[in-house]
Amino acid sequence: MTIPAKILTLHPQGKKGVNIHKSKYENIKTFLIKIIEVQHEITYKALNKKAIEELSKTFDGKVGWYVVTVKLDLEARGIIERIPKTSPHKVRMK
Repeated sequence: MTIPAKILTLHPQGKKGVNIHKSKYENIKTFLIKIIEVQHEITYKALNKKAIEELSKTFDGKVGWYVVTVKLDLEARGIIERIPKTSPHKVRMK
């Protein structure tokens, strides 16, 4: 039996990341980037809702938890950014 590859996520505030399956990470990352690129700016709430609606039937795990984890990782890697002074908070490609 092969052990699934894992990735240690990063956190924008330097907090400890988590180890998650690389395939799940890539699945969520691809989805988030695709949605943000199409929308240009989107609230985190709308992004999370869209991910849950579109991925829950086929994704093995809690989509909302993975969205938070991968979103923070993408912020820490400088791929997306939280738009300053937005309430509720919005994200965009960096």
